[in-house]
Amino acid sequence: MTDRTIDQVLSGCTRVWEASGVPAQTIADMRSELHAHLDAAARAGKPVDAVVGTDLNSFAEEWAAIYGRSLDQPNPTTSSSTSKWIWLTMGTLAVAFAVMAVLAPKGDTMDADQWQWIWVGIAVVLGIGELLTAGFFLLPFAVGAAAAAILAFLGVNLGLQLVTFVVISVVFLAVLQRFAKQEQRDGPEPAGAGRFPGKHAFVLEPVNRLDGTGSVRVETEQWRATTDGDEEIPVGEEVVITEVRGTRLVVEPMSAGT
Repeated sequence: MTDRTIDQVLSGCTRVWEASGVPAQTIADMRSELHAHLDAAARAGKPVDAVVGTDLNSFAEEWAAIYGRSLDQPNPTTSSSTSKWIWLTMGTLAVAFAVMAVLAPKGDTMDADQWQWIWVGIAVVLGIGELLTAGFFLLPFAVGAAAAAILAFLGVNLGLQLVTFVVISVVFLAVLQRFAKQEQRDGPEPAGAGRFPGKHAFVLEPVNRLDGTGSVRVETEQWRATTDGDEEIPVGEEVVITEVRGTRLVVEPMSAGT
C-alpha cells in the first residue's frame, strides 16, 4: 500500500472528526497536534502510516475519543460506572414494581392465579422492552419475572416470589455485565497511541511540563511527550507511559512509581 502524505492524513482525520460532531476549535487543536507529530516522524525518516496505521478512520475515531477524554475527564473511575449501573438497576426495579401495581387487580386480596398472570405480564413487558433497546439490560429482569411466575404457578407464597425476582434479576445482570467487560478486554487491541499506556519508553529530548517540549522512543517509534510532574525528565531516562493526550504521550519517571 502506498504511504499517505501528511496532508492526506490531516484531511482524512478532519472529515471523520467533522462527521462525528467534534467542535471546530477541538478539531483545530487536534490538527495542530497531529501535524506537529507527523512532521517529527517525517524528519526522522518514518512514513506517516507508521504513526496512524493502515486504517485511518479507526485512528481518527479512537484519537478523537482519547483527546475528548483528556479534556473532559482524563481519569474515569470504576466507581462512576458502578454508580451508573446501580441507578439503572434501581430504576428498572421501580418500573417493574410500577407495572406490577398497574396490572394488579384492585381489591383487598388477590389469589395465586392472579399473581401468576401478573408476573407473566411483567416478563412480557420487559421482554418486549429488551427487543426495542440495546445492551441486554432489561433481559435479566424479564428472566427474574419469569422465574417468579414459575414459582407462582407452583403455589409458592408471594414473599418468596418477590425475593426470587429481585435476586435473579440482579445476579443475572451482574453476570451479563461481567461477560460484556470480558468481551471488551478480549477485543482487538487499540490502534495508534491507544496501545501505549503502561509501556516503557526512553527520553530522546528532555520532557518538560511547563513548555510542553520533549520526545520519547517507545518500541521503534518516536513520539512527542509531556509530563504531569514539576521536574524536567532528562535525556536517556526510562519512563512509563500513563496516558495519551492528543498526540502527546504523558510519561513519568520509573522512579516515581517506586
